[in-house]
Amino acid sequence: MPAWILLLLAIAAEVLGTSLLKLSAGFSRPLPSLLVVAAYSTSMLLLSRVVQTIPLGITYALWSGVGIVAIVLVGLLAYRQVPSTGQLLGMALITAGVITVNLTGQLKG
Repeated sequence: MPAWILLLLAIAAEVLGTSLLKLSAGFSRPLPSLLVVAAYSTSMLLLSRVVQTIPLGITYALWSGVGIVAIVLVGLLAYRQVPSTGQLLGMALITAGVITVNLTGQLKG
């Protein structure tokens, strides 16, 4: 499977795991806790494959940047957590950074 598809799946797994953290109630509820661990494990497994093709810095920038924005959307839609103006500005800067990293070429190595 192409590395970019694996990266998208890794991001989705990380977002799922993070989304379920609140439902795990501090890992006191077994099923949501198990799903959090499974989702994070899946994300790490997929990332370990992605970095064999896509440089580590690019992979991590995309994984974390897209994940942050997606989690804020999950927080807004699922938990009614409205981000502040400063938080929105921070996400815009993260997004700009991820775009800049990807538009300025591949890392060596």
